[in-house]
Amino acid sequence: MTGQHDVLQQFARQAAACEQMGSPFTAQLCRVLAAHLDRSTAFGQRILDWEGDPFDDNVALRACGALHALARGGREPDLAALYPPHKTTDHTLWVVLAELFTRNAVTLSLRLSSPPQTNEVARSGIILGGMLHAAEITKQPLEIFEIGASAGLNLGFDEYAYSLGQGRRWGPPRAPLIIDTIWRGNMPPLYAPLQVVGRHGCDLNPIDASSRQDRERLLSYVWADQVHRLARVEAALGLAAAEHRQVEQADAAEWLPGMLAVPQPGGVTRVLFHTVVWQYIPADKRQAIETLIARTGAAATRQRPFAHLAVEGDGQPEARVDLTVWPSGETVTLGRADFHGRWVDWA
Repeated sequence: MTGQHDVLQQFARQAAACEQMGSPFTAQLCRVLAAHLDRSTAFGQRILDWEGDPFDDNVALRACGALHALARGGREPDLAALYPPHKTTDHTLWVVLAELFTRNAVTLSLRLSSPPQTNEVARSGIILGGMLHAAEITKQPLEIFEIGASAGLNLGFDEYAYSLGQGRRWGPPRAPLIIDTIWRGNMPPLYAPLQVVGRHGCDLNPIDASSRQDRERLLSYVWADQVHRLARVEAALGLAAAEHRQVEQADAAEWLPGMLAVPQPGGVTRVLFHTVVWQYIPADKRQAIETLIARTGAAATRQRPFAHLAVEGDGQPEARVDLTVWPSGETVTLGRADFHGRWVDWA
């Protein structure tokens, strides 16, 4: 069982991150919960006695997502009245929260069991940069595999358009979604012949974009005062639903061996990618995936290359973007990026 001190530290760290990433309301919610939660309710007791690592599990964002779902769902109008665009005091927010914990005990408990799933669409800009490099290196079409894919919104990264600053743009002229990204440093090879010929994804709790209930679950993890992010996710969900895009319900360490064992066509590059998911995978599963990646890379040839694109945290305020392409096996840190994809600093 985790100590209460670690749990409260995680809430404090998440509050600071929310402030830094432009969500003052979510920061306020994290601080209010940390200041007032106790063991008199099942919700408070489960959080304060968290079984697991509160940092790896991001218990603060689990709690915030659960409460945002209640605010969006219409069952708690007094709570909804305090959510953005409205403003509230810490005291008023806590009074309303304290009253709803007991009558929503089952719902809140279920939501605490689920890791956050933002499926942040703006990360597709980071993915685009990595995929352009892979396409430029191999000069082949790409078959892509995503673990922790949620609703599969980033599996459609090449179907969006991107505004990269200074008049630079990439993507279909009539794309259903335009993603604005502040791009610093070097540019990826926008001229690379990028073609995606296969898309596959898995998640422990996949989101069905055609299901209203599932869409609401995903939207509840988006910070309530970041309207632009909510609009992006809704637009991407609409495209995924129209395409009947499916994400398999599976453990990544169990799903990947079977997928990569399917014979790889000649002249096609396979790319395994993931964004801000590594911390949620248990250590033994991560080791199994790393072993599989190494084995698959060792078997790669010039006709059948394999690549691994990782957009993950490394203890810094932003994510590191690493790309490894086999058969050479060279790993390059392409750059660093905001966790929500607001900016990219390319090396």
